[in-house]
Amino acid sequence: MDKITMIKRRRFLNVATSGLCGLATAYLLGSCKQQSQQNLSNSIAVNPSSLAIKTKVIRMGYQSAGDLFRNRKVLEKRLEPMGIKVEWAQFIQGPQLMEGMAAGKVDVGSVGDTPPIFAQVAGSDLVYVVGTLRNPTTGTSSVIAVPPESPLKKFEDIKGQEVYFQKGSASHYFILRALQSIGLTIKDIKIRSMPTIEARGAFLEGKIPVWMTGDPHYAIAEKMGRIRVLKNSVGLDSPGGYYIADRKFAEENLGLLKIIIEELNKLDKWAEANRGEVAKLMITEQKLDVDVVERVMSRRTFVGRRGLSPALIAEQQRVADLFFQEGVIPKKINIQDALLPPNVYAAITPTEIMI
Repeated sequence: MDKITMIKRRRFLNVATSGLCGLATAYLLGSCKQQSQQNLSNSIAVNPSSLAIKTKVIRMGYQSAGDLFRNRKVLEKRLEPMGIKVEWAQFIQGPQLMEGMAAGKVDVGSVGDTPPIFAQVAGSDLVYVVGTLRNPTTGTSSVIAVPPESPLKKFEDIKGQEVYFQKGSASHYFILRALQSIGLTIKDIKIRSMPTIEARGAFLEGKIPVWMTGDPHYAIAEKMGRIRVLKNSVGLDSPGGYYIADRKFAEENLGLLKIIIEELNKLDKWAEANRGEVAKLMITEQKLDVDVVERVMSRRTFVGRRGLSPALIAEQQRVADLFFQEGVIPKKINIQDALLPPNVYAAITPTEIMI
């Protein structure tokens, strides 16, 4: 198929999906999904222990900032006796990981609160697996910052400035809520979308006026004396991060999701009790300097996981609604459309974290 034909076909599909054909297709797909969910729910209701595992390979996505789950290899230790191989794929940030999942390259991955919302808007068929607990100090490692010599002295000075962050990442919700806290909107700044790792060099050279970042990039800039924080994300009511799965993979491998949640829950408890060992892993696996790791660990919390309870779902819906209200996303979405049935979550999630 030549390029011109492909363009014409794409235009046709765009028009078709906006008309009656698109509505009919959406209706049929929705009906199929509802039936699939009902079958899944009925299966668990009849036999709560009937958690299938059909795959022999699970493809896990993680971000360039690092992943303790990968570094500790706890999933490999659990799955190897079952004959299941774990493959890891690294992505710059959450939005890129979600794109990888949509392209069929990732089965399960860890992202912030915002990427799955943007992915759902784009039509990705995903499901939330498990969330992350937060405490009053969570958010100290996520900052809005300027170079030390910047004329901006307080966060209110951000109005009209170019702000660099990865659009569709957790920083997107952070900046939206931070601006709200001082009576501004997203329209009061100039967004410049750029992955954190790509923006770091330019920021360190003083070429970026306002940068949104987090550890370890924050700690690296801090060590170099090249960062001054205007605001962190403490108290800005983010629901926290999630593990997300491709829906088809999730429905066919509920037993694997259960194992992932169990291992993550145990890992958080181990990490909080063995912070020195976590630091050593960061030095060896992420190739970070000792003093950088010390800064990162001073802000790092291992509070634990949080199941997809009605309370957490409502919090994530609030994030999605705010994006729509502020015109950041083009349509309103329902987080319920990206969930498994409640009794399935009850079957795969430890009771202690379903809060």
